[in-house]
Amino acid sequence: MSGFFSKIFGAFTGGSRETPAKAEQMQMIGDYRVIAIPMRDGAQYRLAGRIEVQKGEELLVRRFIRADLFASEDDAVEVTFRKAKQIIDQHGASLFGDGVADRTV
Repeated sequence: MSGFFSKIFGAFTGGSRETPAKAEQMQMIGDYRVIAIPMRDGAQYRLAGRIEVQKGEELLVRRFIRADLFASEDDAVEVTFRKAKQIIDQHGASLFGDGVADRTV
């Protein structure tokens, strides 16, 4: 269990053995740009992505990584977009309300 947490923590500090899969994929959800960045974890793919919004001159970013693992990269991408929509729906405007340029949710 601690190995899982060190991988997740390492993803934010540069120490993870997980690596992004072949390419990022983007989808617009309302005014938000969602980028799916599945992370290779052994023979599987971990759900990961970021949500971006342009506020004037500033780009605000919210990153997320979840414990969910998928056998295919396509499945990880599909569920990443659904998870991003859920995050957006749950948090609404408060998702970027703190004005912090880049943080993890």
